[in-house]
Amino acid sequence: MSTTENRGQFGSKLGFILSAAGSAVGLGNIWKFPGKAYFCGGGAFLIVYLIIVALIGTTVMMAEFTVGRKTHKNAVGAMRELNSKWSWVGGLGVLTGFIILCYYCQVGGWAIKYIVAYITDVQTVWADPTAYFLNNLLGADGTFPVQGAVIYPFIFLALTAYIISHGTAGIEKMSTILMPVLFIMLIGLMIRACTLPGADEGLAYMLHVDFSTINGVAILTALGQAFFSLSLGMGVMMTYASYLSNEDNLVSNTAIVCTLDTMVALFAGFMIIPAVFATGIAPGMGGGFGFATLAGVFMAIPGGQFVGMLFYFLLFFAAITSSTSILEGTIAFLVEEKGVARKKALVVTSVIIFIVGVLYTLSQAHMNLKGIWLSGSGVTFPIFGDFLEYLTDRLLLPAGAFFTTLFVGWVWGTENSIQEATSNGKFKFSLAPIYKVIVKFLDPIAIGAIIVAGMVFDMAIS
Repeated sequence: MSTTENRGQFGSKLGFILSAAGSAVGLGNIWKFPGKAYFCGGGAFLIVYLIIVALIGTTVMMAEFTVGRKTHKNAVGAMRELNSKWSWVGGLGVLTGFIILCYYCQVGGWAIKYIVAYITDVQTVWADPTAYFLNNLLGADGTFPVQGAVIYPFIFLALTAYIISHGTAGIEKMSTILMPVLFIMLIGLMIRACTLPGADEGLAYMLHVDFSTINGVAILTALGQAFFSLSLGMGVMMTYASYLSNEDNLVSNTAIVCTLDTMVALFAGFMIIPAVFATGIAPGMGGGFGFATLAGVFMAIPGGQFVGMLFYFLLFFAAITSSTSILEGTIAFLVEEKGVARKKALVVTSVIIFIVGVLYTLSQAHMNLKGIWLSGSGVTFPIFGDFLEYLTDRLLLPAGAFFTTLFVGWVWGTENSIQEATSNGKFKFSLAPIYKVIVKFLDPIAIGAIIVAGMVFDMAIS
């Protein structure tokens, strides 16, 4: 029996595409992208983002796909097999995914909480959307946020672990059900938002191109968004591709996954920005945007309870399809590299993720815990959550992509990557010469420059 058979495989090309697209399509598409598009220039930002995805996103994804499928191993094992000195790059990716999952599961839990609230008690949410979010989910009123930090995030994490416990079959089955539903719901909500009175101003803003609004910050934001949205730089795509057969066409798979992910981001932008223009509520980014600002938007439009419920189902679907892929990357590493039993790896990893996630939620309200829950300890977590997001979005994700392209471009070699992508010439890859140049030169130069520029910018404003 081959290594591939022992590890399991995706049952079909569609199953892999929907699973990989599910990994890519997540919270970054639904609640981060619209706010960033709004604050970074609307139509001009969209063009910059599309260029970055086309040139950098697709090539980094293909590089990760080829490394994973060539070796049929997790991110660390894949890099070690091709060059043992570079196994740490795979380890960096696994660590990045693990950190992201710590706060991802908390936000996924918030989505479940809002689904329940919109079904059972939407008037309480709408009485004061901001206060409801801050107090019920984050504990800003000084009470421990049992529902926002413990109960609902635990449910979300348990669902993620349950799906992962069934291996690739569980991931594939979930993705083939949820991804089509997600697209249908997203298109429906986009149409509803675009037909609201006053939505035409939002549409005009998203379609108006003014490149004077684009600066270094906007480009940095677009690149970071692309990495986060496409699940690049954390070994997830390497791990997923390792479950593919050698006969699968990685060239077309890369194009389809990147296209589906980008479509979701654009649909989300054209769903949310017209809605906030129609209601006169300024958009934002992050938790406050997804659970406070948008709650106010839903309150202000006809049929808002039903629309809001669908939106939070959409957010939940996007989150669960991504969380399963990230957790699978960590579990595959523990099982294959450390020899840990899959069930034990799931349990131990989930416990750690849950504990760190609770601290993330507490930090979001900038809580001082002294005398409240950790009496007398003087423990504070005022910037813990912000630090986790900064560490992953600005540093670890781009760094993982940077070193992956260096490895594929200069160590393993683009010729080997192309041979793997085309299954040794079985499939056509007409852009192979361009791929070589981008992976060897453009990707590392652009990503490296953006990392440095981001650090300089952060120091300048601190």
